[in-house]
Amino acid sequence: MIVVSDTSAISNLLAIGLEGILRDLFGEVLIPPAVELELMRWHSDLPAFLSVVVPVRGDLMQSLSSLLDPGETEAISLAVEIGAALLLIDERKGRSEATSLGLKTTGLLGVLLEAKRAGLLGELRPVFDDLVSIADFRVSAAVKAEFLRLAGEA
Repeated sequence: MIVVSDTSAISNLLAIGLEGILRDLFGEVLIPPAVELELMRWHSDLPAFLSVVVPVRGDLMQSLSSLLDPGETEAISLAVEIGAALLLIDERKGRSEATSLGLKTTGLLGVLLEAKRAGLLGELRPVFDDLVSIADFRVSAAVKAEFLRLAGEA
């Protein structure tokens, strides 16, 4: 499965030491240079399972760049170009643009739910709490409640 990621899922998982679940779920994860640059602002080392791939469709990047940040723009462009099976992206506007281009998306919370289903993680409530307290991850109370319900931890 070809998976492309924006910054958020990787950065948040690195902050709490659970980045390995991306490798365990997907093997290799592709990121564009703008995402690598964003990640390197906060993390001194990046995991070996991340591979940097340069998107080349300037027309798509140009049309997205007026709406999204550079990481989202390049990640969506790369995912479209290579026909990725999945794009990891959290930001609402970016997900909307990606979906309109025919991409399947999930965010950090979707990755955590999949990791639990795959037996890679046990209870998700402590992981969520770590994301909030350590990584400063923010979601609404309604999103948190739905996440815990889907995890069977409501």
